[in-house]
Amino acid sequence: MNRALLLLAFSAAAFAQDGFQPLFNGKNLDGWDGDPRMWSVRDGMIVGHTEGVTMTDNSFLISKQPYRNFILRAEMKLRNHNSGIQFRSEALANWVVRGYQADAAQDNYWGNIYDEKGRGTLVDGWKGKAEKVVKLQDWNDYEILCDGDHIKLTLNGMVTADLHDLARLEGIVAFQLHRGPPMEVYFRNVRIKILQ
Repeated sequence: MNRALLLLAFSAAAFAQDGFQPLFNGKNLDGWDGDPRMWSVRDGMIVGHTEGVTMTDNSFLISKQPYRNFILRAEMKLRNHNSGIQFRSEALANWVVRGYQADAAQDNYWGNIYDEKGRGTLVDGWKGKAEKVVKLQDWNDYEILCDGDHIKLTLNGMVTADLHDLARLEGIVAFQLHRGPPMEVYFRNVRIKILQ
């Protein structure tokens, strides 16, 4: 067993012990749906890129299962441009979604709660918060808590956004590729703990 798969097996066992289950198996995109030109798996990571692809809208890798109350944790690294983690969102046609997003950009927006195709920025978690702890172009720990109307984002151990909102209480998880300049984003150790 190679080192990456051994690490994934160890990580899966550790997640299960604290009530977390993997949402990504580290080998393929089973359980997810996205444009195959832009999403792949490499060295135990989900990799999204837009090089050589013409985009008319933002495009997403979408979970096939919806979630209601949960804690979602993922490690995320953004090479450039703009991305984010959708949650409690609605899947539309052609790998487009709308709903809540834990935002991220090459030098802004980390820690924000954004409403994709809706109300825009709901909570600015960047200024004075995420800007102090984000590791640009390196791995960042993102945690999203959804419990009833309560939504809380934590980035690298710092709470950046805390919101009570009833707009959507259930939906899919998704990862964003933003239209515009060619970009690349990486996700790993994606896991979820279901809350009652």
